[in-house]
Amino acid sequence: MSDKSPTEIREAMWKAMAASPYVMLGLTGKHTHSEPMYAVLDEDADSEFWFYTKRDNRAAEGGAAMVQFIAKGHDLFACIAGTLTEETDPAIIDKYWSTHVEAWYEQGRQDPSLLMLRFDLDSAEIWETDQSLLGKLKMFTGQTIRGRDEAGSHAKVDV
Repeated sequence: MSDKSPTEIREAMWKAMAASPYVMLGLTGKHTHSEPMYAVLDEDADSEFWFYTKRDNRAAEGGAAMVQFIAKGHDLFACIAGTLTEETDPAIIDKYWSTHVEAWYEQGRQDPSLLMLRFDLDSAEIWETDQSLLGKLKMFTGQTIRGRDEAGSHAKVDV
């Protein structure tokens, strides 16, 4: 296993999410499927991010939620627990508004179906597949990967 600290693994998660902010979002305890969403990230906010959606979305009611993330290169995986609440600050809604977002709303920023949700992060489990050279060799040759030093990094972090 790598010698990365939980903080370094957490920072790797944020970097990977910035490169591809597509996640699966679902409310916990609701027995509904998660759905793909685009996470709006802010480099100055490391304990929250946002989603633009519509008031009839299955996550619109908010509450306890989970986000699953897989990095582009499949070298980092994260499961993030948190709470969804409606973002009511017009400055925040406007800050991240763009033509890409506007395309989803018939009446633009004034569309009555517009809903922005803030995801306040509680904790995460993050896995990096930074296998050792021996681990990679074993994987490619079908040998059994033994030991944490051959498998990669894992951290449970408060975020």
